[in-house]
Amino acid sequence: MKLIVNARVLPVSAAPIENGAVLVDGTKIAGVGEHLGAPEGTEIIDARGLTLTPGLVDAHTHITTSEETELYGMSDINEMTNPVTPGLSILDSIYVRDKNVAESREKGGVTCVQTLPGSANVIGGTGAIIKLKQASVVEEMLVKSPSCMKAALGENPIRVYKDNGHRTPTTRMGNAYIMRKALQDARNYLEKKKCRKDGEAFETSLDMEALALVLDRKIKLSVHSHRADDICTAVRIAEEFGLDFTIEHCTEGQFIAPWLAAHRVKAAVGPTFGVPVKPELRHQGWETLLALRDAGVHICILTDHPVIPLYGQIVSASLAARAGLTEAEALRCVTLSSAEHLGIEDRVGSIDAGKDADLVLWNGNPLDTRCHPVMTMIDGTVEYRAL
Repeated sequence: MKLIVNARVLPVSAAPIENGAVLVDGTKIAGVGEHLGAPEGTEIIDARGLTLTPGLVDAHTHITTSEETELYGMSDINEMTNPVTPGLSILDSIYVRDKNVAESREKGGVTCVQTLPGSANVIGGTGAIIKLKQASVVEEMLVKSPSCMKAALGENPIRVYKDNGHRTPTTRMGNAYIMRKALQDARNYLEKKKCRKDGEAFETSLDMEALALVLDRKIKLSVHSHRADDICTAVRIAEEFGLDFTIEHCTEGQFIAPWLAAHRVKAAVGPTFGVPVKPELRHQGWETLLALRDAGVHICILTDHPVIPLYGQIVSASLAARAGLTEAEALRCVTLSSAEHLGIEDRVGSIDAGKDADLVLWNGNPLDTRCHPVMTMIDGTVEYRAL
């Protein structure tokens, strides 16, 4: 067991504890409070003068999939051969020895992320949620796979397939058609599967089985969409098919914030700390988070790593606080709100008894960009320590 004492504890789910303690038993948090006892032999970690937070969670990254090979013209994020590739799994692209895994937990206190296929295809394949701990194989990092079905609207699929022999989609109408058709094809497939006679042969489709998880609401459809019209199209199609869904990026969400709130949208916003590199990012800015917050939309902050290095997620939260979020809101956007976006809030995102012991000690206020982690713990194991 481990007992962290004398820390300023920011549980996220509750008020700060100025002189707090957290007890860790194995991989789980066993207790949180001001004065906690512990059995003989418990390792005591004196955190006097330090701040304890949950490990940071990023709902939308591409970590472990391509950064180390892009210099050589190799990327494992996008399979740019067909606009509909739901049978792909990012799990098969994860490289556990990516140096950014250690860098993110050590420099940025990030402990859990969703890593995703890219946005070249309208339907791109399934994502995976992983812990950023030392591992020999990806299974040792895995929280959930498949975690969602990645989809994309807007410029990316249009640009890829307009340059690829003028195949559909070459317009936003084409994007929407491709998405609807894929979902309807999967619906038809499931109906044929259901109606086949006993003993009748049936050809299984990996693509359709993957989309069946979306139609059955076993995983979410996570739709890359920046411009307001693309966001509305994503919501429209998801509601037509009765899907559980999220909006990824939501760059122009400030223009339709009350509408998004009325449709109970969960939005992962960003990467805002960066340069607009294409037309649909022309309205990129911190005001998106503020407008969505004010309208009551569920928000979290993403880095889209490697667009913004994952260790910079806390910097994005700091800039969001400077722009007008409260410090508590900004910290929640990179912890508990991200976990809720992913549907894993029962495990990570706050310091509560029974949750995974993913904890970070900072040498000051984590939203002060001069501060940094001095200890990062994942599943009760100290993965980084500079105490």
